[in-house]
Amino acid sequence: MSDQSILSIEAAIGYIEGHLEDKLELETVAEAVHYSKYHLHRQFSETTGMTIHDYIKRRQLTEGASLLAFSEKPILEIALVCGYESQQAFSSVFKAMYKQPPGEYRDRGRFYPLQLPFSLRQNLGMGQLTEKEIRLARKEDIPDWMDLMRLAVDGYPVMDEADYRERLKERIGGKCALLLRDGPVLIGALAFDDSAGWVDFLGVHPQYRSGGIQKLLLDVLRETYLPGTEISITTYREKDRADTGHRALLKRLGFEERELLTEFGYPTQRFVLPPNKTGGKIYG
Repeated sequence: MSDQSILSIEAAIGYIEGHLEDKLELETVAEAVHYSKYHLHRQFSETTGMTIHDYIKRRQLTEGASLLAFSEKPILEIALVCGYESQQAFSSVFKAMYKQPPGEYRDRGRFYPLQLPFSLRQNLGMGQLTEKEIRLARKEDIPDWMDLMRLAVDGYPVMDEADYRERLKERIGGKCALLLRDGPVLIGALAFDDSAGWVDFLGVHPQYRSGGIQKLLLDVLRETYLPGTEISITTYREKDRADTGHRALLKRLGFEERELLTEFGYPTQRFVLPPNKTGGKIYG
């Protein structure tokens, strides 16, 4: 991806962030940044792993969730501020994505984002990365790890930053947190519970989501830290409109569906990666 393409996508993101209250469409954003809608759609999807339509919807709903949690604005006013033409339209989409109507979400008083603004980088190395570059995380990696978590938050239905930071400190202290950098950029991270074979977090920088980083991290986990162990992870349930492709990714990596769960009030499903008799690596 050229730096010029990154600049165009950054311009589109900047326009979206400045116009969350508008009824945003691909054509509107493309015209604002002087790109054809077809070119912008392709470049945005290839670079971030998400369509611009999904990004807009998730950003507007996150803004709405923030206003519900931290303001006393009427729901109709919030709907209009978030680019919806009616309270009914806003409430319908909000419930589909957050799994509770706006009024109930407000009553619970706990904000969590569906999508935080993408922050992209130019002049990335994008070289050939191998398992040798993966290492245990250290305390000084926490700020970069948290930045990556914010970029990958679309993969996690409920994410509370304060709780997450404390759990991350525990995982780093227990040598249960792996990361991968491309030069100075933290591009992939995996945190796990070694006693239960449970992956708490598997996040990859948007610009690297098609680079096989998830597979590298899981291979190291299986070979070095959890050999012969069934590995569990949870994700969105089937047909959840908030899923941007994480179920499909887990299946491509060899994970199999297991029982339905409810975590922090959100419906999820457990997936497992069976022990591999060929030495631990994921093939295919």
